Amino acid sequence: MQLDPQGMAPEDLSHAGSVVDKAIEYMVGQNIAPISVASALLGGALGLMARSMKDQAIANVLRSALASVESGELEELRQSSPPTAGNG
Repeated sequence: MQLDPQGMAPEDLSHAGSVVDKAIEYMVGQNIAPISVASALLGGALGLMARSMKDQAIANVLRSALASVESGELEELRQSSPPTAGNG
């Protein structure tokens, strides 16, 4: 999937996000450690990107994710969510 010319996310992004949220809920409900859930999701995402994107595009996605961490964007999520193992 790619962004449209105006930089908007594809229509199915919300649907994909909902599916991933449900998968996370299920795994956490199965008492899988949050770090294991996150590592599996990241590994799967990297594998999918490797099959469908060029290395430079993957690097751009990863740089964007790192910038979100470094700018404190994720701190808001951390403050609005209850602590879990490996999160607090």
